[in-house]
Amino acid sequence: MKPPTLHAPDHIRGITLRQPWAACVLHGGKQVENRPRPWAPGWRLLHAGAEIDRAALRDPLVARTVRGRELPTRAVLGVVRITGCHTDSGEACSPWARSGCVHLVLDDVHALPSPVPCGGQLGPWRVPLAVFEQVLVQLPGLAPRLTEVPS
Repeated sequence: MKPPTLHAPDHIRGITLRQPWAACVLHGGKQVENRPRPWAPGWRLLHAGAEIDRAALRDPLVARTVRGRELPTRAVLGVVRITGCHTDSGEACSPWARSGCVHLVLDDVHALPSPVPCGGQLGPWRVPLAVFEQVLVQLPGLAPRLTEVPS
């Protein structure tokens, strides 16, 4: 019988982005993530999905941001904090914002020194405890903030 999967504290979820978008958040100042619906504020483990958005690589802003960088997939690459979200007002709040979407505002971006292999899914997903522990080992200065239960 397979043992049950243990998960990180419930207030820590994963957010999956396809590459090169995950790299743009980690290294390029992409502080807006486009989604179809709002997300609650809080810490998220930034996960690169299984596929690479090849069309995005032709965008000049994306191409400049990721030039010379590896684009790992199927791994947690960092930690971000969603500090708010707003609907598209018709005026671009960022060069990364897409019209017709909800814009998640990303802050406190911390890249991991080494990717942590992990599956993910669309929407906020529960992080396996073993993955969360590997993230905490790589970001010891951030560990108290990630393990603190929000009030």
